[in-house]
Amino acid sequence: MTITASGVAYADPVQDALARDLDGALWTLCRGTASGKPKYAAELHPERQKTAMDELLCAGCKQPAARDENGMLWVLPLLDDAVETTWEGVRAAIPPMCEACADQAPRRCPVLREGHVKLRVLEAELIGVRGTLYPRPGEPGEPEADALVLYTSPDLPFVVARQAVRELRRTTVVAFAAAIP
Repeated sequence: MTITASGVAYADPVQDALARDLDGALWTLCRGTASGKPKYAAELHPERQKTAMDELLCAGCKQPAARDENGMLWVLPLLDDAVETTWEGVRAAIPPMCEACADQAPRRCPVLREGHVKLRVLEAELIGVRGTLYPRPGEPGEPEADALVLYTSPDLPFVVARQAVRELRRTTVVAFAAAIP
């Protein structure tokens, strides 16, 4: 990987071109095929997460996410102020889910076992990426490992993305669940 005044890039121009999304964000390259059971709210394989977010597929089974008149189904970990929040405008890196996976995920995912909320969402705009943000050449500091970088940010050329992020709007809370012992 190289870092220039114009941003980060993979040294191989073919790999670099293949690793960029339509907005120009550079994505983490992962060798091999994702294997094992999905971790839902824990960090998913970058390619699986990106595909699920781009196509609004269930993170667990890759089928279309559940939809009804109130919107698409999302299962998210509770926020610190979960009781007070409206969940409007929450920025999520967790893809939506189908009904079956939404029922199974809290038992299988350690993050969701700590408590979660089920939402129906009518709008979920793709707004940016989460990944490693590198300082510009000549700037002091270390790379920031878990930065949220919006597609409108001048920092976008300096991030290597691991997760797509959507902003959830027009949300309806379906259910809250406390920690599962």
